[in-house]
Amino acid sequence: MSEHITILGGGNTAFATAANLTLKGFAITLCELPEFGHTLEPVRDQGVIHLVGVEATGAAKIHCMTTDIEAALNASDLILLIVPAYAHKPFALACAPHLRPEHIVVLMPGTLGTLEWATLLRDQGAADIVLAEVDTAPYVCRKTAPDTATIWGTVTGLGLGVLPATATDRVCARLASFFSGIQTYPTAMACGLSAMNPVVHPAGVLMNAGRIEYSHGEFYFYEEGVSPAVAETIMAVDAERRAIATALGYDLGGADEAFYRAGFGPRGDLWATINGSLMLTQLKAPGSLKSRWLSEDIPYGLSTWHDVGVQYGVDAPLMRGLVDIGSVVMGVVRYRQAAARQPTL
Repeated sequence: MSEHITILGGGNTAFATAANLTLKGFAITLCELPEFGHTLEPVRDQGVIHLVGVEATGAAKIHCMTTDIEAALNASDLILLIVPAYAHKPFALACAPHLRPEHIVVLMPGTLGTLEWATLLRDQGAADIVLAEVDTAPYVCRKTAPDTATIWGTVTGLGLGVLPATATDRVCARLASFFSGIQTYPTAMACGLSAMNPVVHPAGVLMNAGRIEYSHGEFYFYEEGVSPAVAETIMAVDAERRAIATALGYDLGGADEAFYRAGFGPRGDLWATINGSLMLTQLKAPGSLKSRWLSEDIPYGLSTWHDVGVQYGVDAPLMRGLVDIGSVVMGVVRYRQAAARQPTL
């Protein structure tokens, strides 16, 4: 009998993961919130997602597609939440009444979302469950047609943090059957401070702002936009991130090593790893500055990290500058004041 897994979300990575795991023999229930049910419409009649790329390929007949959260949670005790960070809260509130103690919810990626979920579930009086998050998405992928997902690359060193940490081995063993090379962090906080996108995206997008607006994203972001100077700026942001982690007692590796460990490209400095990446160099820039590469990675990444640093007396002026510039670009008074997540440490 096929193992049942529930995937929450209807975006690029949710589609790719649902299709890939289906083709590998798992029974997938794919669920989106009712207000975003339109994301499932292109494939809902036939129930098929076509997958191309470097993983399993072909027509994946999804076991179940639904907007019924209760039914989706009843389908499996393993829940993969694959949505942007700003969708974590709506899903937490929708799931809270239907969670059971045996559920494991994995945020892919999390960017400290496990802390937000833990707080929201406690406030809602929900069941006490195991929460986990990973430090990046499992694939470099996109929807390349309404019914098609393309996977250009697979992360081979997916980082995992679990809350409570005592459940780390159990969650790792559960995920290892379909995500290879999982590496564990000591806590979910360490994993959230190791998220890759907030390190790279805000600096890269803001330093390419003119080109993005002029070309509407018609250039290859990592190959053309992450120049040596941009890579140096990203690594300076990374140094602030690592300093914050050190203040909390974590010795985290640099982004250059993390990109190599994840399998994105050859070992070297960040520019060399990205420039030599067969998967990242396939990705184009966002079509506008009003993209999740800022609206997700600044408030839920840099701004949150900066605020954690403030609590522990760590100065992060470059993060603060990117938050402030991003606030102007996105038309928000101040992302640091508007951010929805305030982790309690």
